[in-house]
Amino acid sequence: MIGVILAAGKGTRMEPFSTRYPKPILPICNKPLLHYQIEMMKEMDIEEIIIVIGHLGHEIAQALGDGRYPGVKIRYVEQKETLGIAHALGKLESYISSPILMSLGDVFFVTEDLKSMKEKMIANNASVVLAVKYEDDPEVIKRNFTVLLGDDNRAKRVIEKPRHITTKIKGCGLYLFDQHVFDAIRRTPRTAMRDEYEITDTIQIVIEDEFPVLIADVVKWDMNVTFPADVLTCNLHQLKKLGKKTVIGDSTDIHFGAKIENSVVGDGVVIQHPIKITNTVIFPYTVVTSTENIDRFIVAPEHQIDCRQFIQEKNPIDLV
Repeated sequence: MIGVILAAGKGTRMEPFSTRYPKPILPICNKPLLHYQIEMMKEMDIEEIIIVIGHLGHEIAQALGDGRYPGVKIRYVEQKETLGIAHALGKLESYISSPILMSLGDVFFVTEDLKSMKEKMIANNASVVLAVKYEDDPEVIKRNFTVLLGDDNRAKRVIEKPRHITTKIKGCGLYLFDQHVFDAIRRTPRTAMRDEYEITDTIQIVIEDEFPVLIADVVKWDMNVTFPADVLTCNLHQLKKLGKKTVIGDSTDIHFGAKIENSVVGDGVVIQHPIKITNTVIFPYTVVTSTENIDRFIVAPEHQIDCRQFIQEKNPIDLV
């Protein structure tokens, strides 16, 4: 099995970060988002990963190194045109001759029993296994895709950004494919909705070809990192998962009177004054000059993002 991580998007809604940081390397508890995805793939005994890069791809390569990541070989492939997920995967056909675990590089996943995806594929001779989450909020499903099951518990339809919700099954941007996917990609039309080659259309073609498409309830929490406040939400969730109140990076210079609670402080951060910092992420090598307390902010070297309208004041950790 080979891993594929799609990390070529521009992330225009992530302004002001998108001009400096590709979304897949934004820090979650002082580790790039991609590190979590790589570790997730290593759990599946994957030893080779292709990362599709585009916008600021050199920053991704710099963050991950020359491909000698511990326990796995990383290869970078550039996507010159961003024409959708199916288009990106189709460009990799010449590199791949085995099953593929593919993830979207701007999604933070918390998974459980991930290997059951592979077990389902083998036991049922399936062509596709979709990682899903049972979601109670219809609005969240509308922003992703949903799966309708037949009486045999095989997928009979996948719907991108559905307008009407009839199921709680939400697709999560994590897919297991066999080689049939490439034949389906060649027959995937460019859609009117986003002028792209949608992977959900590809999966529907596999279904119509009568190859088994199954789901696996392996995603316990996920976040599409779309807006700056999503980075803070992911950090707060990971802090909670780790059972920690703070994560402090190396080589920091923190004023002895400063108090830090439920926050992440990156490497090389300087905090100059005895302030209180709560529910906040401070990016690496940021000098914090504020003399006022900071709550529910993302503080980076060039920018400060106020997330208070997105993260409630009362018990913000309850949101994650």
